Amino acid sequence: MNTIPRAVVIVGAGQAGVQAASALRAEGYGGTIDLLGNEPCLPYQRPPLSKSYLSGDVADEDLHLETAAWFAEQRIERLPDAHVDTIEPRQKRVRLSTGQTLDYDHLILATGARNRSLPALSEPMRGVISLRTVADAAALTSRLRDARRVVVIGAGFLGLEVASVAIAQGCDVHVVESVDRVMQRAISVDMSQACLRHHRAAGLTVSFDARVDAFCAQDGSVSAVKLADGRVIQADLVLVAIGVVPNSELGSACGLEIFNGFIVDDQLRTSDPAISAIGDCAAFPYAFDDGDRLRLESVQNAVDQACYVARRIMGTTDGRRYDQVPVFWSDQGGMRLQIAGVARRLDASVLRGDPTSGAFSIFRYRDDRLTAVESFNRPTDHMVARRMLQRRISPSRAEATDMTFDLKSLVNATVTT
Repeated sequence: MNTIPRAVVIVGAGQAGVQAASALRAEGYGGTIDLLGNEPCLPYQRPPLSKSYLSGDVADEDLHLETAAWFAEQRIERLPDAHVDTIEPRQKRVRLSTGQTLDYDHLILATGARNRSLPALSEPMRGVISLRTVADAAALTSRLRDARRVVVIGAGFLGLEVASVAIAQGCDVHVVESVDRVMQRAISVDMSQACLRHHRAAGLTVSFDARVDAFCAQDGSVSAVKLADGRVIQADLVLVAIGVVPNSELGSACGLEIFNGFIVDDQLRTSDPAISAIGDCAAFPYAFDDGDRLRLESVQNAVDQACYVARRIMGTTDGRRYDQVPVFWSDQGGMRLQIAGVARRLDASVLRGDPTSGAFSIFRYRDDRLTAVESFNRPTDHMVARRMLQRRISPSRAEATDMTFDLKSLVNATVTT
């Protein structure tokens, strides 16, 4: 019989943490909820920071996940600027850096991730910025107003999103990438090539297989980026966007199992069953890939895992494992890239549509099994792909390439049978 905890403490007030608190109340949870965030402001959305917020289309208040009044109405005790010093699993207690302690019956770790640092940047330099918080975004927005030459280090989602905004604002932008293609970790070779063509057509310069050796400064502000091959790229603004690492040190200190984040089981429980981990900091068994572990950085993953844990705490999952299809998206200068599922590097690619038309998809296969679908300005393909993957439906490769074949018919057939 499931025992519903009387007190839940949530460490982390980002998308995952706020969603966990909200979902608990939606599920009828009546106990106490303490939500600990390490920033002084109301919890906010991160994805717009590199897109609509940076371009000026979204104001600070529009970023807020909920209002202060909502937290009060939902009886969620929000502790801003709270920094957890230690977790004491035996006592079921969290100790803050201020000395304050909070007791829990169940602890949810939604600690997120932090930006990777660049070895070449030994100390802070004016004009060299990373983007993770709303304060970072405000600083970047201010710098962009006067920037003319922008260097972006890293050709992942974040770097290319910011590069697109900077180009739209009239900047000359040069992206420096250490591997041989854009968004290598996330998408297929064919999709990388299509995205690169899109960005180059907009005026973006990209250097691949390039390593940053040093930063040059003038009057204390960045003036250029020096590469290991001797090239010097002039810059009055540099964005460092080379990925993130999970915030899992709290778990290491209290004996939780850690490897690329908090190790959790198929119900998102850590090695201590009274502690769950969700979102960017959790390495979980991927239900669609023989249980291989994944750590995903996406809003959808954070929301779905938070809702699942809330249901599990309330005893309504009936022991079912977490098995939601991962979804990712990125807006880059008039191009929307959407991904459903997770493919391995060697999974085959099958083209649906014409890349020269500006709207197409790539279906990824392992043998005859569909593992992911990458869509370039084809939202309909994306929505169908989510449903197919969730229901383990794999169109044949011939069906995937045939634009006259209605993929929705496969999904509808499983509903009616």
